[in-house]
Amino acid sequence: MVFSWYDQPQTNQGLNPDLAVISSLFNKIQAGRDLFISQPRKSSLKMEYAPNEVGFEKMVPGDVATIVSISSSFALTSHLTGSSQCHAISAVLGEQKVALPSSPAYNASIASYFSELQEALRPACVVSPQTAEDVSVTIRTLTSYPDRQCSFAIRSGGHASWAGASNIAGGIVIDIRGLNSIDVHPDTSTVSVGAGAEWDDVYAKLDPIGLSVNGGRCAGVGVGGLTLGGGISYFSPRYGWTCDAVTNIEIVLADASIIETNANSDPELFQALKGGNNNFGVVTRIDLSTFTQGLLWTGNIYSDLSTVNDVISELVKISSADAYDEHASIITSFGYSQARGLSVVSNVLVYTKDVESPPIYQDLLSLPNLMSTSQKMNMTTLAKTTRAYSPEQPRSINRVRTLALTTAVIKAAFVQWEASLASIRNVSNLVWSLTLEPLPPQFYARHAEENALGLTDRSGTLVVARRTMRMDAIEKDAQQLGDLDRYIYLNYADRDQDPIGSYGAASVSRLRAVRERVDPKGVFTNQVPGGYKIPEK
Repeated sequence: MVFSWYDQPQTNQGLNPDLAVISSLFNKIQAGRDLFISQPRKSSLKMEYAPNEVGFEKMVPGDVATIVSISSSFALTSHLTGSSQCHAISAVLGEQKVALPSSPAYNASIASYFSELQEALRPACVVSPQTAEDVSVTIRTLTSYPDRQCSFAIRSGGHASWAGASNIAGGIVIDIRGLNSIDVHPDTSTVSVGAGAEWDDVYAKLDPIGLSVNGGRCAGVGVGGLTLGGGISYFSPRYGWTCDAVTNIEIVLADASIIETNANSDPELFQALKGGNNNFGVVTRIDLSTFTQGLLWTGNIYSDLSTVNDVISELVKISSADAYDEHASIITSFGYSQARGLSVVSNVLVYTKDVESPPIYQDLLSLPNLMSTSQKMNMTTLAKTTRAYSPEQPRSINRVRTLALTTAVIKAAFVQWEASLASIRNVSNLVWSLTLEPLPPQFYARHAEENALGLTDRSGTLVVARRTMRMDAIEKDAQQLGDLDRYIYLNYADRDQDPIGSYGAASVSRLRAVRERVDPKGVFTNQVPGGYKIPEK
């Protein structure tokens, strides 16, 4: 379920003036300019974001000037440490692989982040390794100065929305997009993919030979980041999470060693990497099982809000654990566009077989609608089409929860979403949506014992709930109905959420044991502030 707004960055005024002002101040900090605010401004927002070492920190309304002063001091100190490390890495890797501020390579890397909040951060340099050995040299250099530890970020596709997820102010970004090889094994049962590759490039390699993988749905998303967070695919009802399709991982550990890990060589580490995020090292290559795949059918339906009860009924029926069609994927949204002054119910339908108007969707397709389209396409085209629907470099803040997929809780969530519209109708250029992404047990339970996500004790259909701003009322209603699940999908989570903690005590204990074994000094816990950390005891 997605409850979200997008501030499309066409101007710095109108949509979110507080965030625009803070973003502007933060950019000045990163440029090393002195700041003086004679009259600190009190914010009128219920929630605002202030800059800190990894981006915008949630804060209560308060004195922006004070926060800017504190952040400026941190950024300057971090930058001095980062600069010396940048030169040290450049000396061993070569200047062509280390981009310094204002260089074309640096600017191109920073500008390529999906989110404007990520793009706003200015690292001391961007390191672009071309091999796993380059990553090893970089990690060895970054861990060679215990008295001058430099924070760093690990960036694959850079698709996370919150500032500091894969970028860093004053530290070093390891941009692994150069690790983008895609090699199909001779028997075609496996494809080895560089962790910096993007999913549409993987599909472009596989579509012409009639193969596919259980990968991401959107072009531009990095293979490494999606996989280490679990990963939702249009093929997930047949194959599980994206991480469940992984057969082997190449990773650079904290001691700079390069190892291969799989179910035979190190089953504990292999399991931990399937949902454990960036806590164990820098993943450089991922091997995935392939399967035969032709064209897919996809449809989009836009309906008036008056159909909402019927749409909810169809969503619950289609996603039923008892009658689920493993080729079907549905995403239902309630959306409001300020620019168009329009509220609609939308359904994105995908069927992973070459079937026209699949029977599973017939009752939904027969409901009254404002517009309906359908076509057949390959996975490359579908991924690029999905990306085309996303705004360019949005300012968005995502929060996520998981609910049991019942008619009662979805109707309650819709009521709360609709009630929230009154407070945001006049915010310029806003898209405000509540989106439901079902997780049938055929999806999440298929390999539950083999990953770190902690979903071994569930049996019914769940729905991933992603939101921006506050959704306390929806969570309260879900709790009262007994339909609030503890699981938090990592790839949709906001910065202050604890997705790894949501995996449960048993999974966290296993992850902690693996971390202590492969990273006893806590390099990826302490020097990498981005991503999500394993809770301490």
